[in-house]
Amino acid sequence: MTRCWISFLFFGFAAIPTAWAEVADWVDYPIVPVPATAVKLTDQFWAPRIETNRTATIPSSFAKCEETNRRENFRIAAGLSDKQWLGDYGFNDSDLYKVMEGAAYSLMTHPDDELNGYLDQLIAEIAAAQEEDGYLYTLWTAPADQKPPQYDRMGIRVRNQRWDNLQHDHELYNLGHMYEAAVAHHQATGKTSFLDIAAKSADLLVETFGPGKFESTGGHPEIELGLVRLYRETGRREYLELAKYFIDVRGTTTKDKPRLWGEYCQDHKPFLQQDETVGHAVRALYLYAGVVDVAALLDEQAYVAAIDNLWHSVESSKLYLTGGVGATGAGEAFGRPYQLPNGTAYCETCAAIANVMWNHRLFLLHGDAKYIDTLERTLYNGFLSGVSLDGTHFFYPNPLSSDGQHQRAEWFGCPCCPGNVCRFVPSTPGFAYAVQDDTAYVNLFAAGKAMLPLASGEATITQTTRYPWDGKVQIAVAPSAPDAEITLKVRIPGWARNIANSDGLYEFADADSPQPEVTVAGESVWQPADGGYATITRHWEPGDTVEVALPMPIRRVAADERVEADRGRIALQRGPIVFCVEHPDVPEGHVHNLVLPDNAELATQFESDLLEGVQVIEGEAQATRYEGDEADPVIVAETVPFKAIPYYAWAHRGRGAMDVWLPRSMDAADPLPLPTLANRSQARASRGAAGNVGCLSDGRLPPNSLDQSRGIIHWWPRKGAEHWVQYELPEPTTLSAVEVYWFDDTGVGECRVPESWRLLVRTPGNEEWTEVDSPSQYGVEKDQMNRCEFTPVEATAVRIELQSQPNVSSGLHEWRLEGE
Repeated sequence: MTRCWISFLFFGFAAIPTAWAEVADWVDYPIVPVPATAVKLTDQFWAPRIETNRTATIPSSFAKCEETNRRENFRIAAGLSDKQWLGDYGFNDSDLYKVMEGAAYSLMTHPDDELNGYLDQLIAEIAAAQEEDGYLYTLWTAPADQKPPQYDRMGIRVRNQRWDNLQHDHELYNLGHMYEAAVAHHQATGKTSFLDIAAKSADLLVETFGPGKFESTGGHPEIELGLVRLYRETGRREYLELAKYFIDVRGTTTKDKPRLWGEYCQDHKPFLQQDETVGHAVRALYLYAGVVDVAALLDEQAYVAAIDNLWHSVESSKLYLTGGVGATGAGEAFGRPYQLPNGTAYCETCAAIANVMWNHRLFLLHGDAKYIDTLERTLYNGFLSGVSLDGTHFFYPNPLSSDGQHQRAEWFGCPCCPGNVCRFVPSTPGFAYAVQDDTAYVNLFAAGKAMLPLASGEATITQTTRYPWDGKVQIAVAPSAPDAEITLKVRIPGWARNIANSDGLYEFADADSPQPEVTVAGESVWQPADGGYATITRHWEPGDTVEVALPMPIRRVAADERVEADRGRIALQRGPIVFCVEHPDVPEGHVHNLVLPDNAELATQFESDLLEGVQVIEGEAQATRYEGDEADPVIVAETVPFKAIPYYAWAHRGRGAMDVWLPRSMDAADPLPLPTLANRSQARASRGAAGNVGCLSDGRLPPNSLDQSRGIIHWWPRKGAEHWVQYELPEPTTLSAVEVYWFDDTGVGECRVPESWRLLVRTPGNEEWTEVDSPSQYGVEKDQMNRCEFTPVEATAVRIELQSQPNVSSGLHEWRLEGE
């Protein structure tokens, strides 16, 4: 494979001249993406989001970087500030780099002198923080008396020299993001100020790392991606070769890395021996994206075979319906095959971005539409839920079920996701089109115009559509060369071909949908066997238009029976959009007790005044609840109306329950519990509590203290502190006992059963809290109810006061009351 050199724009190429590299033929991807700068979207879905990213997400993220000392840390390292280095992690530098990268993309389409000048200031401070030989890591370079007192805690560890803690310190991870930002800035402005810093740093890495030199790699892949981009921009082949070295040294022991770091760091076995996707999801997919780059640029066919196997590992058993990846918060990792829990799904926003990066590269390598199918699924669902409609709040995990404990935040202690959103959103137009000689690929559908560089000359493609709400798409092709023969390949999404998932992890449970239609001048051109594309080769003339009709009926989706969490359940999908049912759209806000029978009729309509305009699905479900005697309750059901909204738009209307997967029958139902004193009371918790206090009285006991699928409250990261939770009783009641089920995520997180606790009550006419008399025991056993009996007392409220163990926090699953 040979192709004329052009440079990357985040995930795509940007045909921008550079003074750094000579134009030359070299091995590369066979298919070239059309850069975002050549695509002008005018739709009502992505164009407004890109503008929101420019006007809200990037400015607010820069403000957070200022507020949290991320900018100041560079000034400290440069000797320009006498403040204390601030932060919990040495990789804080990378957060600023990512926002800067996003700002550079913004400048490419929206010139802004103020933003340009601000970037110049930041770059000058970064240059001042860089050591003479090119080393750049603010925590190490900061003067000793300005280093933080927690230098031996959390993500920051005592160090004796550079590179001595690559497993954890993220020196190379930081630099990978810096290289990507520097390339973006060079492409946006033509200035070399940031690129000079990156090249100076990369030259140090080339001098330092490799066989017979310092033989190691980074615990968090990213440097590989950065080095490849820097190679493309500068033509310096040693950067590409170093990226390959960092891949090949993984999973091996060396004189400088005498032990393996394990699955979490993608260092459990050599890459070419890997056959199952495991470990930290973001680290895995960043590595895989870098591997595909190196495979394409060095024609490494062994890499290709290995990466294809790993893709099937994900697609066949580890991919959520939303395109999210990462089943567990334990190590932010992939789970076992078919381990896809909903309430505890991790599905980190960064992992969704990484999944898009990986699948886009695989398409460029193989040209198969199935990779764009997964990219599109992730883009519209698993990624988009990670950022609020106003662009200023973010999810870290993106679960598929919630009791109301999830809420987007402005920033995080580890804010990798906001910065990634900043750089990802303006790049989305770059996934829409690609070219190969005189073949033009139309991969995504959005109204707008694109300029495609084909071998015979430039061609303009104009799309007219309301996608993703409507499957009708008009594609006008206007080549610059008269009567040019161009092959147009229009992707026909898998969901339009009755394929829910290319490897069978998901299937449509209902009857086949109407078939897509593709016509030119009234003539059908759709051939279903053509790799997911409608292929049209012709001499195009002005006015030639392709009419695409992708039917969008409401589809019921079922998961492979081996996915225990989804067994007996269905999800709703229309077009590329996965839907969910959320608390404001059902009577009394109850969601988990709903059953959606297979024969329930469903309808859809567009609601322009809901959540900035969304398609909704409406119908009737069965709301289940227990009735009768507590010793022998029966399940009853009543028909209730419900509305489903796009999954990406959930959690914008207050805290409450949400589900993507709904039971199909009573066998899988989760009925409302019998009325109890606890669930008729008003629950409250002390400052810092996370989660939905309503889960304490929902009657749903977990299988163990570690489980998080049924709702918890906790006070992490407030450690070693006193906390309280209380019930305001509906009327004065004589209480005689309580039962408490503690949350404890030993081995996963930092919540443990409390060191101690006690039970207090408020009595009628008395506002003071007093401890109950003669408590039997204040138990702190895991995996069971802890019962405490006491002298009966008439109370108007009851409170648990607990003391967390040192250096950890606490939480509860369930709290039951016994009274008369």
